[in-house]
Formats: sequence, structure tokens, C-alpha cells
Amino acid sequence: MNAKTSLKTTKSSLPPTPYYLLDEAAIVANMQIIARLCELSGAKALLALKCFATWGVFDVMQPYLHGTTSSSLNEVRLGYETFGKGKDSDNEKETHAYSVAYSTDEIDEVLSYADKIIFNSISQLNAFKEQAAAKGIPVGLRLNPKTSNSSFIIADPARPFSRLGEHDKDKIAAVLSDITGVMIHNNCENDSFEAFSDSLADIEARFGDVLAQLEWVSLGGGIHFIAPDYPLEKLAERLKGFSEKYGVQVYLEPGEASIHGAGSLVTSVLDTMHNEKNLAVVDASIEAHMLDLLIYRESAPIAAINKESINILPVDMAKTADVVDNTIIYGRSCLAGDIFGEYALPNQLQVGDKIAFGNAAGYTMVKKNWFNGVNMPAIVIRRLDGSIDVQREFDYQDYKASLS
Repeated sequence: MNAKTSLKTTKSSLPPTPYYLLDEAAIVANMQIIARLCELSGAKALLALKCFATWGVFDVMQPYLHGTTSSSLNEVRLGYETFGKGKDSDNEKETHAYSVAYSTDEIDEVLSYADKIIFNSISQLNAFKEQAAAKGIPVGLRLNPKTSNSSFIIADPARPFSRLGEHDKDKIAAVLSDITGVMIHNNCENDSFEAFSDSLADIEARFGDVLAQLEWVSLGGGIHFIAPDYPLEKLAERLKGFSEKYGVQVYLEPGEASIHGAGSLVTSVLDTMHNEKNLAVVDASIEAHMLDLLIYRESAPIAAINKESINILPVDMAKTADVVDNTIIYGRSCLAGDIFGEYALPNQLQVGDKIAFGNAAGYTMVKKNWFNGVNMPAIVIRRLDGSIDVQREFDYQDYKASLS
């Protein structure tokens, strides 16, 4: 059977596990918070496609966001075609292009989709600024303040010897005539308003005279302002004050904030074992389907078991070495460390049980891969009216076509 796209189905005909399940209502709830922040602050919000690019739900996101931002030619094209002007000639959405490094054979195509282009370095700016000017595309430069709010060195843009942006103020000032704005991305899952505000104050202290000569500033993503206890009004006031002080349009690039809590990975238990602790193997894999768990050495929360909503957070494996009734849930790949997490469950898992792992929207579908040839999860969407769409299924031919 060939891969299927946009197939209407019903709850009784869900695809076999594993599958990603996206909830449009949860996405819209996040969108409303983002829209409120923009309304109060005057900022514009762009969906960060590097985090989430499942365009089957863009229709419900589009009314709340001002466009998309990208990290590659493929992403900027996707944003243009599915969210921006390529979708609707009357659409006023913006399509921002950024890449750590553009190649000469792709820059013209990138510019054909972009409303703004942001270069990572002055050398890239010098290489391609004339082509951008010829097409009338506003140009920006990534600024690296050399400070950040990130708990993970692997995700820290200000890590030692970072290649992400320019930090020398004098060099940046020398190219101000070539740019209209800058992008500063130095937050990663930062849920502290105070930490964000202090970081922004540091940027102002060091680069304020540069900022005052610009038309726009993107402050990137990684600000977890959708948390229930986040002081949204304080953030809005801070952003508005920043915008007015320097006379710039502020952009935000919410990725995880756009889809937090809106996706799950639904799996089935294939086997159970016991090796000093209870073990279970499901029909998915963190290396193939939730790669960030492996990269950041984190565990997945359990959102439901056998369709019953249940909030089960993983326990600290290092602190429960002597607890034998906990259950470690493994993925089905051959990687020894393919572990979703260790959990204190109310009942022992049985073969055939369904387990839905939460927080499976951001940095999941954009990173999924065919390691071990493990079945690729289908993409399923619960629409606002409660109906279920099987947006995409994958089969052997997709696996084969991904190789050569």
C-alpha cells in the first residue's frame, strides 16, 4: 500500500500504533496566549519550523501568527508554500529565512521565497547581500551576545567557540548600512521572566547604540511564556518598552511554545520482561521517534494508558536503583539505551496495552528517522470539531525511498 495523505477517518479506524496524535484544540489554546502577548506588546510572532513543521495543522495556527521562520532552504520553501504567500496571494504572513550557512547554489531560490533574510555571519552577509538587495529583500544579521539562558551545552548558542552569530560590536557596527535588523536567539526553555529580562538588559547595555539604528529585532524562541504561572503581562510590558526605546519592531519565534502539550506518541506494548525490575518494550523508539529524549538524556511523561488520561512523570532512575516494582519502558530498536523512562505505574503493563507519551510535538516529527527500519509513526490530527484525520501514513516504500 502506498503512503496516504489527508485521509478522513473515524475514531474507530485509527491506524495501528505507533502514531503521533496532534490536538488542534490544545494548539489553539497556545495560539491564544501568543496572540495575547503580541496584542499587549506589539511584537510579531513567527512559527519556528525547526521545532514544528507539521503543516496539516497550519490552518488553525495561521490566524494567530504573523508568519514563519526557517533554518534551511527546505524550511523557508515550506513556510512560503503552506503558511505564507505561496498559499494565498492575499496573505500578509511573513516568511523569514535564516541558515547557519547558505550555499551559492541555493541562495537565489531562498530569496525567491523570503520576505526577510538573516545571515549568520558577516562573511555570509558580504557574500550574498547584493543578491538580496537586487531582489529588494531586507537583510538581517545574527547577533551573539555570548550569554544565554540554556541548561544544555549542546543547545547553548553562546557556548565557547560558538559559530552562531557575530559578537564583535565594532564589526557589527561596520556593516549597519547593509542590514535593517538583527536576530538574537539565546534562550532555551527559559521559564523565568527575570532571567529573560536580565539577559535583555545585558544585551541593551552592550549593543544599545547598534539596536537604535535598526528597524527590527528578533529575540528568537525558547521563552516558555505559555506556562500557567508565567507573568505574561510583565513580559509584554518589557517587550513593548524595548520596542519603543529603540524604535524597532520586535519579533518572537515561538517553537515549543506553539505546540507544548499538544502532541503525544501513541504506542503499544509488544513484550514484558523482568530483569531485577519490570521491563516493557513498545513498538516505537526514542532514537527514531523522540530523538530529543536521547540527545538531552531526558524521559517522556506518560499522558495516557489504554486511552485513560493519566499524568505519570518519570522517576529518577539513578535514585531508584533498589526499587524493583517500577517499570522501565524501552523502545524496540537495538540501541541498549533506547529508553522512554522509568515509571511508578499503578498496574503492571500487559502485552497489547496502549501507552501515549506526552510532549511529542516539538522536535519530534522534524527529527524522526528510519533507524533499524522501525515502522514510522503515522501522523494523526484531532480536529477542533473532535473528528480524527489520519494526515499521513508511512510504509515500506517510504523506508526504501529514503535510502538508495
